[in-house]
Amino acid sequence: MKLTVIGGGSTYTPELVDGLARAHAALPVSELVLADPDARRLELVGGLAARMLSRAGHPARVVTTGDLDEAVADATVVLLQLRVGGQAARRLDETLPLACGCVGQETTGAGGLAKALRTVPVVLDIAARVAARAPRAWIIDFTNPVGIVTRALLDAGHRAVGLCNVAIGFQRRAAALLDVPPDRVGLGHAGLNHLTWVRSVLLDGRDVLPDLLDRHPAELAAVSGLPAPFLRALGAVPSYYLRYFYEHDRVVREQRGAPSRAEEVAALERDLLEAYADPSLDTKPARLAERGGAFYSEAAVRLAASLLGGRGDAQVVNVRNHRTLPFLDDRAVVEVPARITASGAVPLPVPPVEPLFAGLIAHVAAYEELALDAALRGGLERVTTALLAHPLVGRIETAERLARDLVAANRAHLPWAA
Repeated sequence: MKLTVIGGGSTYTPELVDGLARAHAALPVSELVLADPDARRLELVGGLAARMLSRAGHPARVVTTGDLDEAVADATVVLLQLRVGGQAARRLDETLPLACGCVGQETTGAGGLAKALRTVPVVLDIAARVAARAPRAWIIDFTNPVGIVTRALLDAGHRAVGLCNVAIGFQRRAAALLDVPPDRVGLGHAGLNHLTWVRSVLLDGRDVLPDLLDRHPAELAAVSGLPAPFLRALGAVPSYYLRYFYEHDRVVREQRGAPSRAEEVAALERDLLEAYADPSLDTKPARLAERGGAFYSEAAVRLAASLLGGRGDAQVVNVRNHRTLPFLDDRAVVEVPARITASGAVPLPVPPVEPLFAGLIAHVAAYEELALDAALRGGLERVTTALLAHPLVGRIETAERLARDLVAANRAHLPWAA
């Protein structure tokens, strides 16, 4: 089978390759295609990928290309992990909102909207090429903002499932705290991408989250970035992205006093690419863990194997709501456990969501709908409206100023703004 990675020049890619190397029986890839417009990155990452697979005795050949049509032709799975504009655009996403007193983050709030504006049209162009040249291929979207991008793909009729590593990361941490294998642990995980709460931790079907909150408060506080007493009061563990909502002002103060994450990642990527250039390196370097995306490879390989094999196992993915959260439109994309079949992901029933969580989910879901409209149709007014709808912005003057600033900063990536 042919697996194509769009954005294959990413420094993330060796993480994925490591997962593929360990899962040949589950996902027998014969050709790994890395596609990227950056030829130098492709050379370095592709070389390391080939050495890693060779070391593992994996038979797949590695192909690198800057030609999208060639990359997706006859693919079985197309994995999207692209970043339009690179770290330079991310830096603007993180710093422009701060100037207006808003959280500066690449997927949440105003920065996430800017990323969506740049990304959705590019992803839809790629998906159209997949539909023309590999109509039975599955598209796995790891490109942020995952919820908005996945909805764009589904609305356009593509065979797509959205994927995030937050859920599998928490599952692995919970299993470690319980000292059990991960496959014995299930999560009552519900919400939207980067806006989720773990409301139960099921050990062999029994909820042990109250015990975890009592016995491991410091560890769970570290995972969520929120105080342990707050978690006990909630009776749940929010995604660490909820800190941007629950501790907004504190986060803004911290961000204003520190380098942007984009600057940190850019420096790390320079070091990683230098390491990848070493012809003797044939394993992922330890520093790759600093890049983020923990357990990404395991989640991606498992999802691809289940889609192709119709395993029917449960995985947390981004999928159409279909009455799973009854207070949302059925066409909304939610992040919940789903049964993975050869026909796609089918969301599993979710217990009624508490009003405290449901209110914020509905608020952000409305923003995501407006954000997608702005990404598809453009226009300063639509961008302003989406920002006004976001709970991390939500003020007229701030929304208007941010809309102007974000559009101006991203003009090169927005044809309608030229």
